[in-house]
Amino acid sequence: MENPAPTATKTVAKVDTVLIRQMKFNPQELHVDKGATVVFVNKDVVAHDVTSKDKKTYSDTIKVNHSWTWVANDSMSYKCSIHPTMLGKVLLNP
Repeated sequence: MENPAPTATKTVAKVDTVLIRQMKFNPQELHVDKGATVVFVNKDVVAHDVTSKDKKTYSDTIKVNHSWTWVANDSMSYKCSIHPTMLGKVLLNP
């Protein structure tokens, strides 16, 4: 009886998505593992951005149907600086 040849397994990193729609970040609070990739996708009818509360992390303007990718090495409270009532958080899992 022959042993089957070993097969390689590929680990795919998880990508978390925050949709920007109807002047809101959805979800408003996202829990991720450290190092997770978070993609902010603008599905609204106007441009937005993502600016952290401490202003150390920020995107360029995210046009309609465009996205911005961020690696979550820390938790981040953020807003859209163009529409400051739009708020959200990415929190690292313990």
